[in-house]
Amino acid sequence: MLNLRFLLIFIVCSAQAAFCGPPFFTDDPEPVPFRHYEFYLFSTLDRASGDYGVAVPAFEFNMGVAPNLQLHVVAPLQLSAPSEGPNTYGVGDVEVGAKYRFVNEKGVRPQLGIFPMLELPSGDAQRGLRNGRLWAKLPLWVQKSWGSWTSYGGGGYVINHAPGMRDHSFFGWQVQRELNKKVTLGAEWFNPGRESLTSGNPQIVNLGGFYNFKQNFSLLFTAGHSVHSDSHMVAYLGLYWTWGHDRNSGQDGAKLDSAMFSTGSQAIPSISRAAPI
Repeated sequence: MLNLRFLLIFIVCSAQAAFCGPPFFTDDPEPVPFRHYEFYLFSTLDRASGDYGVAVPAFEFNMGVAPNLQLHVVAPLQLSAPSEGPNTYGVGDVEVGAKYRFVNEKGVRPQLGIFPMLELPSGDAQRGLRNGRLWAKLPLWVQKSWGSWTSYGGGGYVINHAPGMRDHSFFGWQVQRELNKKVTLGAEWFNPGRESLTSGNPQIVNLGGFYNFKQNFSLLFTAGHSVHSDSHMVAYLGLYWTWGHDRNSGQDGAKLDSAMFSTGSQAIPSISRAAPI
């Protein structure tokens, strides 16, 4: 019955056109351009040892507030479906952050950026909807492009003093190729670190990309599985809009760049982009 219920929920998410967020766990250092905006409607899945964590729906908004500086917020509704005990559904932890690129790409030099984030304890930890404490993620990301290829990655440190959780490091790397103006595909390896006192240290292999319906509207998707330690099946499905204002021409416009599809929630250094189980 639990599997059927989960399947129905996931079908509903897919029907809405869809990680769930920019689709990969690994992030990039490229912020939203100044006076431009991004909005995502997405859902995520994490299945671990018969337990399910699903964000459905979740919302992400990014805003370019200055050159090389982006503000970021994610607000999810979460489903926790443990193999034992009742299912719960409600507001999850809200994520806020700021991405700052301090080195621009030029010649053989890659671009570098930081993306510190805070997880606000808005979810009910007693119902399995996050861990009930404020916690932080402090990553450094690097990116280099050549032709139709782009690669980015890095890592950082999580500070999490919630009961049963622990401070830990995380790492990831992604490579992607623009096949044509409509389709970009990529793959990543991601190590979320040992997040809790009882978890292992899984390694995730994730595949996905995005499809551009038009310049400022796209479908994002990934699916992956752990290849070491704890067993996790993960997935993301989302819709993406971008818009903005071109100061030079005085016209509204949108930038659509393959590197813009690797931000935010997929940079979440937690295997469960939905809710810790």
